[in-house]
Amino acid sequence: MAVALRCLRPLPSLLLRSSSAVSRGLPQATRGCPALLLEGCRQCDQQMLLSRQLATKKAKGKGQSQAKVNISAALVEDIINLEETSEDMQAVVEALKEDFSRNLNVRTSPGALDHITVMTKDGKFPLNQLGQISQKSPQLMIVNMTNFPESTAAAAKAIRESGMNLNPEVDGTVIRVPVPKVTREHRESLAKLAKQSTNKSKEALRKVRSKSITQVKKSKNNVSEDTIRLLEKQIQQMADEAATEMDKLLAAKTKELLG
Repeated sequence: MAVALRCLRPLPSLLLRSSSAVSRGLPQATRGCPALLLEGCRQCDQQMLLSRQLATKKAKGKGQSQAKVNISAALVEDIINLEETSEDMQAVVEALKEDFSRNLNVRTSPGALDHITVMTKDGKFPLNQLGQISQKSPQLMIVNMTNFPESTAAAAKAIRESGMNLNPEVDGTVIRVPVPKVTREHRESLAKLAKQSTNKSKEALRKVRSKSITQVKKSKNNVSEDTIRLLEKQIQQMADEAATEMDKLLAAKTKELLG
């Protein structure tokens, strides 16, 4: 609102000079207040609209815990790409969801072994690119390493250290993986892994938020303090919503694992 008032103060003098301005051309916008009334300055439009949004949020926020900010992405596209920020945050949520689905299941299946990372002398590879994975019986899975026999030991080590409570047994180029019984201890172990994965994802989310806020602050010399403050609130709000979604995923997975 303060920005809007500053823009209105020069109105009388601008009107007095309007006749001479027509012959000489419109005056240049001043640094403190673009001549919105004379030339429709986009920057001043942006500042005035954001100021009105802030005033509206404050008014609506009276008697409430916190007003929700919802800035148009197009309005601040010169400062930050809010849609890209939202996509980056959602990507972290989706990665957590995929991790839960792929790696944290009470019943171990061949598909759970597919993406275990195996460190070989040629680099890191998913287990399913090195060996043929199959289920011999409900209690036994087989990993055939005939195509890459030199990576058999590394594959067995990766399975053992996967955090899935598996103890593989090597027989030549064949890795036998007994499927553990579903004990209470095993369920609790998986629930702890789910919590750890969620914490790691929240850390990744904080990095996305910090990166975005840093980008916004780089424009502090070109836009109003109200604009910076609103954008910081919007980004924090987006991060909070993503974190809440993660908490819901964790609660659902924990309930599934513990039964």
